[in-house]
Amino acid sequence: MAEKKVITVIGATGRQGGGLVRAVLADQEEEFVVRAVTRHPDGDPAQELRRLGVTDIVAADMDDPPSLGPAFAHAYGAYLVTPFWEHMSAEREKTQALALAQAASHAGVQHAIWSTLEDTRACIPLDDERMPTLQERYKVPHFDGKAEADRYFVDAGVPTTFLRTTFYWENLLSDFAPRRGEDGAFLLTYPMGDHKLSGIAVADIGRTALALFRRGTDVIAATVSIAGEHLKVADMAASIGAALDEPVRYEPMTPDEFRAQGFPGADEAGNMFQYYADCEERFVAARDLAAVRDLDPDLQSFATWIAAHRDRLRIAFS
Repeated sequence: MAEKKVITVIGATGRQGGGLVRAVLADQEEEFVVRAVTRHPDGDPAQELRRLGVTDIVAADMDDPPSLGPAFAHAYGAYLVTPFWEHMSAEREKTQALALAQAASHAGVQHAIWSTLEDTRACIPLDDERMPTLQERYKVPHFDGKAEADRYFVDAGVPTTFLRTTFYWENLLSDFAPRRGEDGAFLLTYPMGDHKLSGIAVADIGRTALALFRRGTDVIAATVSIAGEHLKVADMAASIGAALDEPVRYEPMTPDEFRAQGFPGADEAGNMFQYYADCEERFVAARDLAAVRDLDPDLQSFATWIAAHRDRLRIAFS
C-alpha cells in the first residue's frame, strides 16, 4: 500500500480547517492523512479531533513564524487559512499569510491551497463614496488583505491553488444569527436589499479542498471560486421558517444602518454585505455551481443544509 500523503491543515479546529479534516477522515480512498495544526493542542477542540481519529496534532502559531517549521516538515500539501475575525486587522492577516507562504516554501510543500477572497476595490475603488474606506486603504479588509497576500505564495514559489470561499451558512448559528422582533418573529436584518447572497456549508469547503488536492498539478495556479447556492435573503428566511415552523422574515437595513449598530466589526461586516449586494453580478458569476458540483458531487443546497442543522437552528433561534 502506498504511503499516505500528509496534508498540513492550518486552523484545523476552526470552521474551514475542520471541514477539511472531516472530509479527509471520511474519504474512502484514504490517499491523504491530516496533520492538524492548532495553537492549543490540549484544548477541547483538539481533543475532539483526537476523538474523531486524528493522531498527528502539532502546536504552531502563525504569529510565531519559527513555530511553523515542524508543522510543515515533510508534508505533501497544506491548507492555509488566516483568522481575520480574531483581530480584524488586514495588515496582521497579511503578515500571517506571509509567514505561511514562507514556511510552505521552506518545507518544499508540493501543493498548497490558500483560502482567499476577491479584492473588493476592483469593483468599489477607494475613492468610491458608496462605502467608507477602512483601515486607511481597504474597502472590505478581510477580503482585500487576503487578495493582496496572494502574491506572497507566487513570490515564494509555492505551488498554490487559490480557493475563494464565501458567506458560511454556519454564520446563521452564531455571528449572524437572527434576532427576535417585537412581534415574536425572527428577523434576518442584513443590508442586502433584493440581491442574492452566495452561501456555502463549511463541510462543502472541506470536500472541495480535498477534491482539489486530488487533482494535484491540474489546479496549481488556478483560482477556484465556490458557493453552494445563490439566494435572496428573503428566500433564505422563508426556507428557515418553513423548516422550523416559526415565523422568520427578512427585514432589510441600509448599509449605513448596519454599520451604525456599533458592535465590534460592524463597519467591516456592513461593507462586506454592501459589496455582496453592489457587486452581485460579478461575485455570483465567478461561482458556477455546476463547476463546484463537479468538484463536490455532494454539494449541499441551502434546504439540504437546513435539514441537517434543524436542531442547531432551533437552539440558535431560541
